Amino acid sequence: MATSRVSKLKQITESDRARIDSFTDMLWMESGLSKNTLASYEADLSGLSLYLSDEKLDLISVQRENLLSYLADRVDSGASPRSTARLLSSIRRFFQYLVREKQIDADPSVLIDAPRLGRPLPHTLTEADVEVLLLAPDLLTPEGFRDRVMLEVLYATGLRVSELVGLSVEQLNLRQGVLRVTGKGNKERLVPLGEESISWLNRFLNDTRHVLLNNHTSNAVFPTRRGGAMTRQAFWYAIKKHAKKAGIQTEISPHTLRHAFATHLLNHGADLRVVQLLLGHSDLSTTQIYTHIASERLKSIHEQHHPRG
Repeated sequence: MATSRVSKLKQITESDRARIDSFTDMLWMESGLSKNTLASYEADLSGLSLYLSDEKLDLISVQRENLLSYLADRVDSGASPRSTARLLSSIRRFFQYLVREKQIDADPSVLIDAPRLGRPLPHTLTEADVEVLLLAPDLLTPEGFRDRVMLEVLYATGLRVSELVGLSVEQLNLRQGVLRVTGKGNKERLVPLGEESISWLNRFLNDTRHVLLNNHTSNAVFPTRRGGAMTRQAFWYAIKKHAKKAGIQTEISPHTLRHAFATHLLNHGADLRVVQLLLGHSDLSTTQIYTHIASERLKSIHEQHHPRG
């Protein structure tokens, strides 16, 4: 299952390569992680292995001091605290696996402290920003109409962009007003669509989708003219293009509308646990960051409109 994605992987010892491949295979089988996540683990561990090779060490002979030296080297090279913390998390999980498999006796990373992180608030859009963004695509073109529907669905559901572009027709139940999504960890959830996005989807599926398909067959809800599903990168490019056209100054990320979905629900009184279920978060603490965004928004409104703000 695991394949080489690191250009310098040929410099890694065969034994280290086998251990990394075995580890990523285990992650795929036991946790159902995405290809991108598995590639991140492989890159992290391959980088460590390459560093250790200069010291004539491999992954099962590494000591705590070697790991500290590697992390310090990464920081000196400009790695951010968040990047360093993610790298340390990959290393820890790998060595826990080696202990479990009885390849080493003790985890050399166990006494290494992760760098302290401030938890940055995700960039989000105001409700007015969302309205002008939704109006940006050109509805007179099939691609523009498709983009408008995708934006409507994204804002109505809070899907991850990867979940949106991967939607198949079988996942939609417009009669009941829900879609079925398989998210991280292969966890399935039902997400309500709302009347507005149902209306747009019906118009798209009945009138525009076949124009895009151009005699191709596909089960992708949002195809390209070649018949395949849109890629995450292509849709991300489209969002940036439409945001620029709409004159939106807020920094945009692939999850901007997902953040807006969660924040606006909380602003209008939604229960935090309901938002957690809709987003597909396994841990409530992941969702709680949106309460801080809502709180900051309330403070801003108070300062602007209260006579003693």
